[in-house]
Amino acid sequence: MEQIEGTTASQGLKRNLTAIQLLVMGVGTTVGAGVYVMTGTAAAEYAGPAVLLSFLIAAAACLFTAFCYGELASSFPVSGSAYSYAYLSMGEKAAWAVGWLILLEYSVAGTAVASGLSGYLVSLLETCHIHLSPIVTQSTLQPRPGSHGSALTVHHGLNLVGFIVVMIMGTLLARGNEGSSRFNSLLVALKVGVLGLFFIIGLSAIHPAYWHPFIPPSQGNFHFGIAGVFRAASIIFFAYGGFEIVSTASAEARNPTRDVPIGIIGSLIICTLIYCAIAAVLLGIVPYHDLDVADPLAVATKVMGKPWLALFVNTGATIGLCSVLLGLLYAASRVLLTIGNDGLIPRLFCHIHPRLKTPWRGTMVLSLIMGSMTATLPIALIGDLLCIGTTLAFAMVCFTVIWQRNYAPNTPRPFRVPLGGIRIKGFWLGTVPSLGIFCCFVMIAPLFLNMAHAILTGNPIPLLILLIYLALGAGTYILYGRKHSLMASQHRS
Repeated sequence: MEQIEGTTASQGLKRNLTAIQLLVMGVGTTVGAGVYVMTGTAAAEYAGPAVLLSFLIAAAACLFTAFCYGELASSFPVSGSAYSYAYLSMGEKAAWAVGWLILLEYSVAGTAVASGLSGYLVSLLETCHIHLSPIVTQSTLQPRPGSHGSALTVHHGLNLVGFIVVMIMGTLLARGNEGSSRFNSLLVALKVGVLGLFFIIGLSAIHPAYWHPFIPPSQGNFHFGIAGVFRAASIIFFAYGGFEIVSTASAEARNPTRDVPIGIIGSLIICTLIYCAIAAVLLGIVPYHDLDVADPLAVATKVMGKPWLALFVNTGATIGLCSVLLGLLYAASRVLLTIGNDGLIPRLFCHIHPRLKTPWRGTMVLSLIMGSMTATLPIALIGDLLCIGTTLAFAMVCFTVIWQRNYAPNTPRPFRVPLGGIRIKGFWLGTVPSLGIFCCFVMIAPLFLNMAHAILTGNPIPLLILLIYLALGAGTYILYGRKHSLMASQHRS
C-alpha cells in the first residue's frame, strides 16, 4: 500500500474531479447500449414485460459489488480499480491476471461501442442526404454469411469513421480530464434529455394490454418463465458495466474517500431508474416479441408515427455512445497507467505530460490500438467474451473486502459495506461481499454455457481469441513484467 500511494503521489495527477463529475462519469459510461439495444433483445428472447424484474435483479447483483467498490475506494484512494485491489490482496501475479482481463473488457467494449457509434453516425448522415461508401464504413474482416461467425471473409475497406471517432475521443481525453469531463457532462445531459423526451411522449402511446402476461409462459431453454427472467438478468447485468469505472478516478478525485463511493453507488441507482422507466414505456408501446432488433427505441418511434422523434432518438444514441466511449478510454488508460507504475509494462504508458497532467502517450497509443481494432475487426464475433473480465473483476473486488477485513482490520474505512457479517472460527465473512461473489458466478455461468454451445456448433473463434489473448498476457508478464517489476526490484535491493 505504501508503494502504491507513494507512486501515485509522485505522478502529479490533478485532483480536480468532484462528486458530481464522478457521478456524471458513471452515468455517462453506463447508459448506452444497455438502454438502446439490450432492452429489446432481453424482452423479446427471454423475459417479455418481466424484463423490468430482470433490471432490478441485475441492479441488486451490481449493488453488492458497488458497495464493495465503495469501501475499497474510500480506504485506498488510488487508480487502477480492481487491479490495484488485487495487487493489495493477492500480490503481483494475481493483479496482472485481473488487470489483463480488465483491459480485455475495456478495449473490446470500447471497440464495439465505436463500431456502433460509426453506424449511427452513418445513419444520421444519410438522413442529411450524405452517403458514405462502404469502403470507409465497414470493417476489413466480415463474418461469412451463413457461417454463424465461424468463418471470415476479407472486405476491401476500413471502418475509417470508427477509427476517426476513437482518435478524436482519445485526443480530447489526452488534453486533460477537466475539459473532457465538461464535454462528457454535456453529452450525458443531452443523452438523458433525449431519453426523457422519449419517456414523456411515449406515456401517451402506451397500451397496457402489451404488459400482459407480465411473465410469459416458459418455452424451455431459458425462454420466458422465471428462468427467462434470470437469463435476461445475466444479459442486462453487463448493461450496468460502467459504474465501476468511477473507481479508476480515485487518484484524480478531490475528496476520494467521500466522492468516489457517491459516484459509484449513485450512478448505479440513477441508471437503474432510467433503465426501468424507458423499458416500461417501450414495452407498453410495442409488443415484446417485436423488439428483437438492434434499435428498439427507433421501432417505438415509428409505431408512434413521429419521425422527428426518431431523429432525436438516433442523435441521442450517437451522443450516448460518445460518452460511453470516452469513459471506457479513460478507464483503460488509467489502468494502464497503474500497471506501468508497477513496472509490469513499458514506462510509455505511465508518462505524465508536465502541463496537461495526463498520461497522454499511453492514451494515444491505446486510442490507436482501439481505433485499428474498430477499423478491421468484426466485433460481433467476440460476443460474450468482453463480459468475462468484468465479472471476474467484480468477484475479485468482493473477495478483497473480505481479505482486507481479516488481514488488515485496523485500516481506516470511511465507508463500510452494510449488513455486517458472520465469523467462522475467527474468519470474517461479510454478507454483502459474499452475496456479490455468488451473484457474479450466477451471472457468468450462462456465458460459459454459450461458449460451450458455440464450440459444439462449430464456432471455436471466441474461445481461440480468449486463449490467444491469455497467452499474450502470460508472455508479456514472463518476458517483460517479471524482469522490470517494481516489487521485484525492491526485493532485490
